[in-house]
Amino acid sequence: MNLEMPSLFPVLPEIFVFAMACVILLADLYIAPSARSVSYALTQLTLAGAACLTIAGADISGYLFNRMFVADPLSVLLKLAIYGVTFFVFAYSRDYLRSRGLDRSEYYVLGLFGIVGMMVMVSASHFLTLYLGLELLSLSLYSMVAFQRDSATATEAAMKYFVLGAMASGMLLYGMSMLYGVTGSLEISAVRLAVSKMNPNDIVLIFGLVFVVVGIAFKLGSVPFHMWVPDVYHGAPTAVTLYISTAPELAAFAMVMRLLVGGLEGVSSSWHGMLVILAILSMALGNLIAIAQTNIKRMLAYSAISHMGFFLLGILSASPSGYSASLFYVLVYAVMSLGAFGIVILLSRSGFEAERLDDFKGLNQRSPWHAFLMLLLMFSMAGVPPTAGFYAKFLVIQSLVGSGAVWLAVLSVLFAVIGAYYYLRIVKLMYFDDAQDLAPIEAGRDFRVLLGVNGLLLVGILPWVGTVIDWCNFAIRSLSYS
Repeated sequence: MNLEMPSLFPVLPEIFVFAMACVILLADLYIAPSARSVSYALTQLTLAGAACLTIAGADISGYLFNRMFVADPLSVLLKLAIYGVTFFVFAYSRDYLRSRGLDRSEYYVLGLFGIVGMMVMVSASHFLTLYLGLELLSLSLYSMVAFQRDSATATEAAMKYFVLGAMASGMLLYGMSMLYGVTGSLEISAVRLAVSKMNPNDIVLIFGLVFVVVGIAFKLGSVPFHMWVPDVYHGAPTAVTLYISTAPELAAFAMVMRLLVGGLEGVSSSWHGMLVILAILSMALGNLIAIAQTNIKRMLAYSAISHMGFFLLGILSASPSGYSASLFYVLVYAVMSLGAFGIVILLSRSGFEAERLDDFKGLNQRSPWHAFLMLLLMFSMAGVPPTAGFYAKFLVIQSLVGSGAVWLAVLSVLFAVIGAYYYLRIVKLMYFDDAQDLAPIEAGRDFRVLLGVNGLLLVGILPWVGTVIDWCNFAIRSLSYS
């Protein structure tokens, strides 16, 4: 019997990032505490190297490892977005961690392991691969939330996250096992084929689908499975909250696409109703409770819940245009969340966390430039034209109208208007209230430059927004489950 060694080129980025995470972990044993910047530099070089390898292999499409791993344009686009977003996350986090005595290599190592988990998720074509990627990401996030070991708040948040995350993983795994029972396979394309030949009302199939949707909803933080989101966002160090709120959302999109669209699109009529309920509840509760928040991290947590509701609206249209709209939405959301938490980190300093909304009072007096960047971020999150956030919302609503769900489009616009209140409240505090804190804003030049790029990207991208939407359309059209 001749054994044929498959080409490993499509999986080289995963191998490279994993190997570099191990190298940084070992190198940390020999690095003096005063030279921690070496770990940071190696981490950023790892992301740049992974991006080069991914681009070099972008033309290669196909399955590996007995069809457990797939290389396609969607995985390439999401991996590049994950590298880019995480590059900014680590750059924003460095000074924050250093000023609080948390500048340890473990943060970067856990971050890189989490990236490997995300990369495996976006290239998964098998339930087991998807689950392994999800667990690798989840375990990294649990550890990162508890990174500040002497903080009771962080420890409590990590415990809640771990318990609820384990429960969600169990439900997802139970749903997958039921799907395996009725389809006889864990391979996503085989599950899709088997489901297309089954009675869509098969009771075991529907139960499996319900458990899978509940597991996804937990991971997305959709209502009524959102309980962990505000506590984790609030309890974790802001650098960790920044990480949790950005790149993992891109991996969550991949999980939804691989599971619901890739394997279970044949019963889309069944998961359509479930996603409608999750989306409406998420937009309603997320926006309404965010209004009552006085803590910026909790406000952004409830904002994230409402954005996940909007994101689900594109998926439930069960059409390529809807999937593309959701992909564009989650890309824009990752950039917006990155910038918003970047500003929170900018205003914080050693011994002071800028977590209250009142800490934004009079920001225009202290730094007109950073107040302007925050204004752009808040306008984009609210969907005010002509920011990228407006186009993201517009595409989702357009896909809803195209699929005939006009009432849902009207409802989403209503909730977007309600949500605009708490975003514009930040703008009012910055421009119309007097500053309570007149301490100078201190940050490194690289931080300021990246934050400026981050904020301006939401309007600077407008001439090329059509190109980005074309990339999203191409990535979705290239999905193949034959």
